[in-house]
Amino acid sequence: MNRKNLLFFLIFLGTFFVLSAQETKIYSHEDKAFQDALALYNNQQYQASQAIFEKVKTTTADGETEANSAYYSANAAIRLNQRGADGMMEDFVERYPTSTKRNSAFLDVADYYFETGKYPYALKWYKKVDQSAMSNTDKERFNFNNGYALYASKRPKDAERYLSKVSNSPKYGSQAKYYLGYIAYEQDDYDEASARFDQITDPELLNEKLSYYQADLNFKLGNFEEAIAMAKKQLPKSDRKEISELNKIIGESYFNLGQYGEAVPYLKKYRGRRGKLSNTDYYLMGYSHYKQGDFEGAIQYFNKIIGGTNSVSQNAYYHLAECYLKLDKKSEALNAFRNASQMDFSAEIQKDALLNYARLSYEIGNAYEPVPQVMTNYLERYPKDEHQQEIRELLVDSYITSKNFEGAMTLLEKNKGYASKETYQKVAFYRGVELFIDGDYEPALERFSKSLKSAENKTFEARALYWKAESAYRLNRFDDALVDFSQFQRNPVAKSLDEYQSIDYNLGYCYFKLKDYGNAITYFKKVTTSNAEDNERLNDSYLRLGDSYFVNSKYKLAQSAYDESSKLNGPERDYAAFQKALCSGFLGNSSAKIDDLNQFLIRYSKSSLRDDALFELGNSYIKAGKETSGLQTYDRLIEEFSRSKFAPRALLRQGLVHYNANRNDQALSKLKAVVKKYPNTQEAKQAVATAKLVYVDEGRVGEYAAWVRNLDFVEVTDSELDNATFEAADRKYVEGKTDVAIRGFEDYLREFPNGLHALKVNFNLAQLYFSKGEKDNALSNYIVVANSGSGENTEQALTRVCEIYVGKQDYQNAIPYLEQLESTAEIVQNKTFAQSNLMKGYYGKKDYGQTIAYAEKVLKAPKIDNRIKSDAQTMIARSAIATDNEQLAETAYKEVKKIATGELAAEAWFYDAYFKNKNQDFEASNISVQKLAKDYAGYKQWGGKGLIIMAKNFYALEDAFQATYILESVISNFAEYDDIVEEAKGELSWIKTREAQSNSSVDPNGN
Repeated sequence: MNRKNLLFFLIFLGTFFVLSAQETKIYSHEDKAFQDALALYNNQQYQASQAIFEKVKTTTADGETEANSAYYSANAAIRLNQRGADGMMEDFVERYPTSTKRNSAFLDVADYYFETGKYPYALKWYKKVDQSAMSNTDKERFNFNNGYALYASKRPKDAERYLSKVSNSPKYGSQAKYYLGYIAYEQDDYDEASARFDQITDPELLNEKLSYYQADLNFKLGNFEEAIAMAKKQLPKSDRKEISELNKIIGESYFNLGQYGEAVPYLKKYRGRRGKLSNTDYYLMGYSHYKQGDFEGAIQYFNKIIGGTNSVSQNAYYHLAECYLKLDKKSEALNAFRNASQMDFSAEIQKDALLNYARLSYEIGNAYEPVPQVMTNYLERYPKDEHQQEIRELLVDSYITSKNFEGAMTLLEKNKGYASKETYQKVAFYRGVELFIDGDYEPALERFSKSLKSAENKTFEARALYWKAESAYRLNRFDDALVDFSQFQRNPVAKSLDEYQSIDYNLGYCYFKLKDYGNAITYFKKVTTSNAEDNERLNDSYLRLGDSYFVNSKYKLAQSAYDESSKLNGPERDYAAFQKALCSGFLGNSSAKIDDLNQFLIRYSKSSLRDDALFELGNSYIKAGKETSGLQTYDRLIEEFSRSKFAPRALLRQGLVHYNANRNDQALSKLKAVVKKYPNTQEAKQAVATAKLVYVDEGRVGEYAAWVRNLDFVEVTDSELDNATFEAADRKYVEGKTDVAIRGFEDYLREFPNGLHALKVNFNLAQLYFSKGEKDNALSNYIVVANSGSGENTEQALTRVCEIYVGKQDYQNAIPYLEQLESTAEIVQNKTFAQSNLMKGYYGKKDYGQTIAYAEKVLKAPKIDNRIKSDAQTMIARSAIATDNEQLAETAYKEVKKIATGELAAEAWFYDAYFKNKNQDFEASNISVQKLAKDYAGYKQWGGKGLIIMAKNFYALEDAFQATYILESVISNFAEYDDIVEEAKGELSWIKTREAQSNSSVDPNGN
């Protein structure tokens, strides 16, 4: 029997003996019923005895018997747990205030509740007891029971007051010291607890309880070896819960003694509180493995520490980072160092963690914050640190490696001591190249000029010259381009550079654009005789060589150059064939020209030059006297290419042929058809003038006047005034006096809105507005020309209309013009431009079928650069994602990844990570996210989305720390992207809910 049960048994026996003594006294009474009831009560027949006591109470004439009956009846009610039992006892005390049983009633009821473990009820009755009226034995029992009841009711301070009174009692002393010691233990007063426990002599208590607490006390007092000995002694005698706690004491004691190998087996046997380990428990295991060089084992425990914000967590994250570094897991180390650097419990760890975080950010990139910002933070926080110079150098390089060349330029312009002039030279050069690739030629030219001003490195000086020339060329500044290309050619370093391979080609084009065809021929001939491996450039050089000879009327040489181009089977072989046919005509071989053009129409059924060829063929037949064939060819042209600029010309030619053959009615029919189908064109105006001659010849001037009055594009005014007004404005235009020319053209359109030169004026005015950047003003004039049908400037105007609408992302208005441009463009690049923007326009309208169809058209176009290819593949991929065709999307993004730059490349790398995650290739997916973070840090939205993928990867790889830390960082650092933050919150909540099942330190609610 244990000590507490023995105590309760003795209390019960004491009560029994008291009652027995009272029974002897009562037995002398004559009231037989009272004696029977008392016998039943003493035999615990409370229900039966209560009935008799109640009857005696109401029938006896003896006041003491009545009072005693009431007392026992109430006592029986309490033992029977009857409703109102407390009230019966209180009623007894009130009705019999002089009864000798009054105080014992309180004590007896309190002791009964104490024995049954109902300590709050016991305390209620102990409070009523008059301590001065008790015997010493009752007082000891009262003090111990009251103290224990207070302890059990979690009132340790009050309990101490009563237990202290019996701490030296022979009967209750050991028990009292045990509980007094335990109270001190729970209040972390380990010295007091130890002193109390040391005073206990009861062998049963010592064997059953104290070894555990004394082991724990010694651990908490730092007596680790003593703690180990006591805990090991207690292990065989303990239950499952105590075994777990004792293993914890032994394991942590070995840990504190630095005996990590001995600590691990015991720490592993600890089961945690309520079956859950805490962050501290995981730290102890992780650090023990770390100290033994078992970094994989250490990581398995360290990475379970989630959401910790104390010195233990900071220490754990720092050592976790070191473990990752030992295993060459730099991305994981970056996160752990970052976490440790954000805690200030240890200034030394914080500083070292931030230094390593900065170094790793430079080395592998950083998706949370710009790498330069990390370096700057370190420099500002530790301005006198010994690593300042190292971090400065990394800061400059970080701008370069993250391709933030503009930021690097700004940094170096403000802090010239951070790097050499040569570094600035290179940075400015790379920024120029970056802008050039994006098509921003003006700012690119400016950066190349800055690079040349810091020309320390001869190689980069030469390269900057070359690309400055390229930028000037793209800006149509051919004179400036020629100067820089020539200077590059003379540079002694140039011949060793890749750029030198295209210098003759570029110089040829500069001269060609400047209409210096003699020099153009010289350089294009150099290209064609250089055995160049670039077939595309070689083919183009033959074409331009042919064009240069053609312009200089050297048709035989031109024909030879076109012929060489045809042999290369390039994308413009139809153009070469067409030009060869023209050369035959200029060489006086009309039949050869006709044969070549007919062959052209058979061989190149989809050429954009078919309308040109039909027009030339028709002209050639007419010139050769084959009028019928010529007229039929014109008919074919008009029927097949009604929107071509040659259609109104063909109709007009037919009218002139009929007029020259005196077929006036047929002539008028064709001329009126020109006016009806193609109003506002120059051909329509010429048709009106020719029709006037026909009407005059036939004496039908009245008919002519009636007809002309219905034509709103013909001004029946003084044509000389019309011409004079146009010529005045056009002269200023030719002279380059932009503002004066604009006013002159505007005046012309107000005076002659449908004048003879209205289309030309609208186009020139639009060009002037456009060159000044006033695109909205230019738009209305371009639209007039674009809607005019077919004319000399129609295609260029149509292209500009599309360009302006596309620039404003106004695809609603752009699409009809883009479709028109696609169907009528003679210049291949314009057709490709139309198709690529129709692709984007339909994507904006969520017409994914049309988007993909146009993207495939773009990809089939000849001579498109990688930027356009990546746009097309991206549109296919995005459309596939939108239609849940992930297989097509994955294939398309793989192509984008090969060729894209900038944001499209960032998008492609994100989806590369996404699809690898879907395919459960988690480590490869993480490598893709690292690539995204390092090379495309400037595209923060894709970086944030990539980090969520990385978090999913890590959780799938059972690295809960990395997963939760990444998600928490996304929530903190990507607040401007609501969708990213919401996704991160959802993922984090799910992970924490799962982790909370095994880690008591994890709050699934995120608090």
